[in-house]
Amino acid sequence: MSGYRLDPLGEGVYDNEMVRVIPVRWLNLQEYQSKKIMVDHGVTVQRFFVADTSQDAMEAAKRLKAKEIVLKAQILAGGRGKGSFTSGLKGGVHLTKNPDDVGQLAKQMLGFNLITKQTAKEGVKVNKVMVAEALDIARETYLAILMDRACNGPVIIGSPQGGMDIEEVAATKPELIFKEVIDIFEGVRGDQALRMAANIGFKGPLQQQAAEQIQKLYSLFLKVDATQVEVNPFGETPDGQVVCFDAKINFDDNAEFRQKDIFSQDDISESDPLETEAAKYDLKYIGMDGNIACFVNGAGLAMATCDIIDLHGGKPANFLDLGGGVQENQVYQAFKLLTADPRVEAILVNIFGGIVNCAIIANGITKACHELKLKVPLVVRLEGTNVTEAKRILSESGLPIISARDLEDAAKKAVANVAPK
Repeated sequence: MSGYRLDPLGEGVYDNEMVRVIPVRWLNLQEYQSKKIMVDHGVTVQRFFVADTSQDAMEAAKRLKAKEIVLKAQILAGGRGKGSFTSGLKGGVHLTKNPDDVGQLAKQMLGFNLITKQTAKEGVKVNKVMVAEALDIARETYLAILMDRACNGPVIIGSPQGGMDIEEVAATKPELIFKEVIDIFEGVRGDQALRMAANIGFKGPLQQQAAEQIQKLYSLFLKVDATQVEVNPFGETPDGQVVCFDAKINFDDNAEFRQKDIFSQDDISESDPLETEAAKYDLKYIGMDGNIACFVNGAGLAMATCDIIDLHGGKPANFLDLGGGVQENQVYQAFKLLTADPRVEAILVNIFGGIVNCAIIANGITKACHELKLKVPLVVRLEGTNVTEAKRILSESGLPIISARDLEDAAKKAVANVAPK
C-alpha cells in the first residue's frame, strides 16, 4: 500500500517512503525572479541582469564591471551546472572574466534545450539567462524561515553546515540544526536574530550584518505571504559581506488576491499542459504514471482513492480534486482533461457529497460522456447530498456506467475493467 498523505506543512503528497509524488499547486519562479523579490525587500544578493539575447547578455556583463561574471541558464530545474545543451555546450552555469565570452556562451544557451538530472530526456528550452557578479564564498551556512504547525507559527531554522542537503545534516548531525520560534505578534526580536547568527557561525561585525539580513528575510516572509523562505547558501564573502547566494520561496495560494503581482509572474512554460489547463477551471490536477483516472472531490478523498487503487493492483493516472464548490461545467472540463491523457484506460468517479451536490456531478458526467463520446470504462461511486436524484440521472442516461456501492468496490471494479490495449 502506497500510503499517500500530505506532508506536515501541506506542501505535497508523499508515499510511504516520504518521496513527494503530488505537489500542491506550486508557483513557478525563475531564479532571477526570486532574487528580484529579495532585492525589493532589502536582502543582499549578487548584482545581476537578465537577458534574452546574446547581445544583451554581453552588454549586461559589461555594465556589471565585475572582476568575474557568472552566467546562469534560467530553467525550473536543478542540476544546471552539470547539465548539457543540445547545442553541445556542457554546463548551464559558467564563470568568466571576459564580457565577450558571455555573449558567445549565451549564443550556445539561448534557444537550445538544457538537459539535467531533473528534466525530461529532451531537456527544457532556455529563453533567458541571468548575468551576475561572481562572488567568492568564504563560508556557507543554511537559513530558512517557515511555518511550523507544531509551533503554531513561523520558525527560523539555521545550520553552520550550508551548501548541502539539510535533511542529511539533520539526520547525521542534529546538534548542528538550530531553531528559533517566532512570536507572530512580536516578529523576530534583535536578540533572536543575533543568537541565530552566532549559532550558525558568524563572528564579529559579520554577526550583526547576518542578524540584520535575518530580520529583512522575515520581513519579506510576511509581506509576500510566504510559507517558506529557504536560503542555501546563506554565506559570507572574503571581503566581509553576508550574501543570500541562492533562495527558494514558497507562497500561500490563499493569499493570491493580495499578491497579484507575484502570482502574475508564474512561469507556466515548463508546466504540464494538462495541469495548466486544469488551473483555469480551479481544478487541482496532477498527472501521474498510471492508467486509471481518478475524479474525486476533496484532497483527502483523492489520496485515499489513489491509495486503494494501488492496494488492489492498479495504478492511478492522476490526482484530481474538484473541491467543494464544483459546478457542472467544471465536471465537464475535468472529463475533458482525463480523456485527453492517452494513458487513461478507465475512469473512477468517487464523490462523497457534503457541500457538493451529487446531482450536479451526475449532470456533468452525462453531458461529458455524451459530448466527448467516452470510450473507456467508467466506474461511479456516489454518496451524500442528493444522491438518490443523482443515481436516477445516471440510470436514465443510457450510458454504460458501472455503479459501485462503496470505495473498495469502486476500486476493484476500476482495476478489473481497465480497457485492453
